[in-house]
Amino acid sequence: MPFLPSLRSGSSLLDVFKAFPETSKPLIEFHEVLLRGSSPFTEAERVLIAAYVSGLNHCRYCHAVHTATAERLGISEGAARQLVEGGETNLIPDKMRPVLRYAQKLTNRPDSVTKDDADAILAAGWNETALYHTVAVTALFNFMNRLVEGLGIELDKGYVKPASERLADRGYLPLIAMLR
Repeated sequence: MPFLPSLRSGSSLLDVFKAFPETSKPLIEFHEVLLRGSSPFTEAERVLIAAYVSGLNHCRYCHAVHTATAERLGISEGAARQLVEGGETNLIPDKMRPVLRYAQKLTNRPDSVTKDDADAILAAGWNETALYHTVAVTALFNFMNRLVEGLGIELDKGYVKPASERLADRGYLPLIAMLR
């Protein structure tokens, strides 16, 4: 049950966005630019980071939607779940491993991130834009997970498929049109 009295049972994050359009519009625009704009990472890789961070934070809502979105964009089925459950999987390319380790450290204990962690991303062949995108996607989804959990938004399993299809196929900007 959402914690905001104005939201009905079964409300989604879209309902929160509708209730607060003045802050939601720039937030959605940031999602679009960061997750779908120009990047050394593919859209699928960025959404995988989002799904992984959400899983680490035990945010069932974001983890489910972004895992399904990442899979729709080409990430191997079960990869995000395996990462969260065991930390390693052969479904993830070696080049992504230091990126995901960085996201894990930044999520679980931000003060533990070191220059060596950043250097590992660069040594894997990524550039500094990739390092920035690693940090930005991780930070965004730590924020989003806390927004969802802090407002009591619960996962409706029936919402996952249409939400992931919308995000994978059309991105975030169509959400702005749905605001009041």
